Amino acid sequence: MPYDDSPPPTRRARPLSVAAALAAVCLTAAGCGGGQAADGAGAASPRPGADAASSTAPTPTGKQPEPSGTASPSGSASAKPLPKGPLTGRTVVIDPGHNPRNRDHTREINEKVDIGTGRKECDTTGTSTDDGYAEARFTLDVSHRLRTLLEAEGARVRLTHDADRPFGPCIDERARIGNEAKADAVVSVHADGSAVGNRGFHVILPAGVKGGGADTSKIVKSSADLGARIAGHFVRTTGSAPSNYIGGNTGLDTRNDLGGLNLSTVPKVFVECGNMRDPKDAALLTSASWRQKAAQGLADGITSYLKG
Repeated sequence: MPYDDSPPPTRRARPLSVAAALAAVCLTAAGCGGGQAADGAGAASPRPGADAASSTAPTPTGKQPEPSGTASPSGSASAKPLPKGPLTGRTVVIDPGHNPRNRDHTREINEKVDIGTGRKECDTTGTSTDDGYAEARFTLDVSHRLRTLLEAEGARVRLTHDADRPFGPCIDERARIGNEAKADAVVSVHADGSAVGNRGFHVILPAGVKGGGADTSKIVKSSADLGARIAGHFVRTTGSAPSNYIGGNTGLDTRNDLGGLNLSTVPKVFVECGNMRDPKDAALLTSASWRQKAAQGLADGITSYLKG
């Protein structure tokens, strides 16, 4: 039976305080540990021969994960009329991690750009499941679903890209898109590429950074609030536990080495929705119904933050 990718009716998030969000996370945490992914997250390279741009990569169950949502130009907010809702007048930028075609432009994505605290590669290819389902495809699918949910609440939504360019955008441009949109919130969607047995999600928060073109002093607190609310709703909606290898049971991790966060002047977080290299997490990430839950958890957390 094919997956049913049609989203369920949108539901509104109940206000959730930061303390309540963190409590919800801690109550469901499984294990603890440490470690970091590379910039852009999902640092492991795809399996040799895996087609990151293919729309027919098999899932562990042999079914095909289908794309969801209707693409609109990523360079502008949605052109269609939006309903009146609790997020009317708010702007959200969604940053789908990586680009399915990055693998065909390795020279370009390896060019280094300034991230304030140093220089780092423009972008990376991202990771994939053992069966070849690419992180870049996952992030676009969840981003489309998230856009639909937020627009139903009245938000203006912009994507940093929609697989509508040969590669990238580079990490500094991703930050600039959110800044220029004067976004009320920016969420970068990812999936990790860690070791088997490392499971769960985590939300990456910006550290206090000041140097070069980076100054996060005005967004550290608001980004932490956004991240905590997303973490609380994500665990509640998806049933996934916070990471057992990063964040010490909280599902939250603070970093100073990600250009997309360092260069942001608006509240922004990265969300690693799970570990594509672990078979149990991969089974979730390749499930259309779970991806809808992931999008709903993100939407609920964003809505809670913007209404708070």
